[in-house]
Amino acid sequence: MAHLLFVIAPEVFRDEEYAVPREVLEGYGATITTASTRPGLCSGKLGMTAEATLSIADADPAAYDAVVFIGGGGAAVYFDDPAAHKLARGAFDAGRIVAAICIAPSIIAHAWLLRGVKATAFPSQEDDLHAHGALWSGAPVQVDLPFITANGPEAAHEFAREIARALGLA
Repeated sequence: MAHLLFVIAPEVFRDEEYAVPREVLEGYGATITTASTRPGLCSGKLGMTAEATLSIADADPAAYDAVVFIGGGGAAVYFDDPAAHKLARGAFDAGRIVAAICIAPSIIAHAWLLRGVKATAFPSQEDDLHAHGALWSGAPVQVDLPFITANGPEAAHEFAREIARALGLA
């Protein structure tokens, strides 16, 4: 069974970018653990709440088959966060899937993991991804393993299905 770590902002994460992939991946039998800047209740842009059971600083990326950074305006808190970069790099170094949706691909880009990698994100992040060496695709979902990126809430289902495929669940 696959075990995934979803990383959400403590405030203003994008509800459907968290809920839809969670539902889809749990439907394939995956187990989801949620992390944030600190354990506790986190609030989404549209009013959803989610419980983070651990801090990203305490997460062991090798313990998960994938690390998934959820978007929404609050995700900007991780753009230059050393713990978020360490988590992304640790997942990559351990051979895990590293995924991000909406503005969250900038987290991976700021960790300098997207150099020469085809990636997409919310359109506001195009210049940022270019500046950090990514090859902008502009597609709703872009797979360039071990990276899976998506551009926003409308792509949440496809994003989840691509994660499931990469993990051999679908």
